[in-house]
Amino acid sequence: MSDNLIDIRHLKKYFNVSSGLLHAVDDVSLTIPRGKTLGLVGESGCGKSTLGRVIIGLIKETAGEVFFNGEDATKFSGEKRAEFRRHAQIVFQDPFSSLNPRMSVSQLISEPLIINKSCKSKAELDAKVAELMDLVGLASRLTTSFPHELDGGRRQRIGIARALALNPEFIVLDEPVSALDVCIQAQVLNLLADLRESRGYTYLFISHNLSVVRYVSDEVAVMYLGKVVEKADNSTLFRQPLHPYTQALLSAVPIASVGPKKQRIILEGDVPSPVNPPAGCRFAGRCMYRQEICTQQTPELVEVEPNHFVACHCTGHLVRHA
Repeated sequence: MSDNLIDIRHLKKYFNVSSGLLHAVDDVSLTIPRGKTLGLVGESGCGKSTLGRVIIGLIKETAGEVFFNGEDATKFSGEKRAEFRRHAQIVFQDPFSSLNPRMSVSQLISEPLIINKSCKSKAELDAKVAELMDLVGLASRLTTSFPHELDGGRRQRIGIARALALNPEFIVLDEPVSALDVCIQAQVLNLLADLRESRGYTYLFISHNLSVVRYVSDEVAVMYLGKVVEKADNSTLFRQPLHPYTQALLSAVPIASVGPKKQRIILEGDVPSPVNPPAGCRFAGRCMYRQEICTQQTPELVEVEPNHFVACHCTGHLVRHA
């Protein structure tokens, strides 16, 4: 069995819009080791959430392959696809809009169990719901409560319980704490970390918050306009970012320090449209290191150091000056 639970190869997702083809995900290749967390970061609109949804089959890919446990999930159909969806779940960004407001907490958590006929009796179903509520830290007194009666943290715990109901192997966490207060964010992040430690889950953690990604991730991939521009293990990427876009992102992270302030990198130029994007590097128009080749040829994601991948024509210059 491969060490990688998820192996994404040249994945693409284009949308037809009135002005042409919107390249939401454009030739992305990534792997996620079993039992690990891959953090996926980038600006709003870069394709992070679309990538997560394509991986688990909520959105049909335009091209490419998604290998799950060594099998191409894009080829699954019928019972095989139903089985894959039981093993690959998602927790959405907004816990309120992702829950049916007319269903109680117990009804919401029991829904995936009922649909998949996972329990043989009402007593077994009730016991499973109680177990899941306890697992995610929801008090039993909330069983008959409705989403509008709960705060954001409890609503997100319902979403997590629903995702865990079928005992998945892989979970896409799509901005799971961005809509929560800071103190509640910490509680949910600790819960997710404890669950991964105790149950061996594999996570794709999507976020624009680099501080959160640094806390939860083993490896980090950086996306820009549909493409992955850098990928490395957590400590390497935050200590020695090589892509100019990653460097700019990290320079914007506030750090409490009594010493000299680090220099903020201010990006200039316009962000190109993801609809019929220009040839070459998508970041070229905002990059201080750009050369003529940057506007003509799309850089490949290559390994410049052990387990450190960068898509940049100026990589040699960046490595020498890192």
